[in-house]
Amino acid sequence: MTARQPVRVLLVDDQELVRAGFRIILDTADGLEVVGEARDGLEAVEVARETRPDVVVMDIEMPRLDGLEATRRILAERPVDGPAVLVLTTFGHGDYLFRALQAGASGFLLKTSGPEELIDAVGVVHRGDALLAPEVTRDVVARALAGPEHRPPTPSPRLALLTDREREVLDRLSVGESNAEVARALYLGEATVKTHVSNVLGKLELRDRTAAVVFAYENGVAVPGEKR
Repeated sequence: MTARQPVRVLLVDDQELVRAGFRIILDTADGLEVVGEARDGLEAVEVARETRPDVVVMDIEMPRLDGLEATRRILAERPVDGPAVLVLTTFGHGDYLFRALQAGASGFLLKTSGPEELIDAVGVVHRGDALLAPEVTRDVVARALAGPEHRPPTPSPRLALLTDREREVLDRLSVGESNAEVARALYLGEATVKTHVSNVLGKLELRDRTAAVVFAYENGVAVPGEKR
């Protein structure tokens, strides 16, 4: 029996002391290994290409290239097997959260969080779970897209890949429903719903349920302000 490989982590922050503190926290945690550091977004893209981490802990405000654009570039290079990105910042405003989700981040954590919260967050996003509850994501995305400057969405051609049932499941995911809630609403077994969710994420090339919420709003599957 082979030993389980540690989760490979890339740290990205323009402050050396911050990176050093994060490295101590993560390197001393069971099952985690820091495989690289970067001082800005451009360096993050290069180091991610070289080290192929499982998780990137990404600051937002950095010189040369910010963390949001760095996240987009890293995930664009590895759209299928790319790392989960945990955005870590001192800013808790909804605008940063929405932009991080648009960029493809799987989680969002404030720098004021404790060491155990950071360790747990890395584990959560590595497992493919969303660090933010889908209902929180829904509210943030809906508010961001409800402004008068927002243009009507142009649906992605990937939506055509979904079956009618998978489209129904995506619709239920867009309002933050759990598998159990989707199962009750559509009169299906939870195992069947789990399969449908997996198919939806795969066909739409989405990383997790949080990304599904963002996709649903950006492509007109869900409408800001619409209630059930």
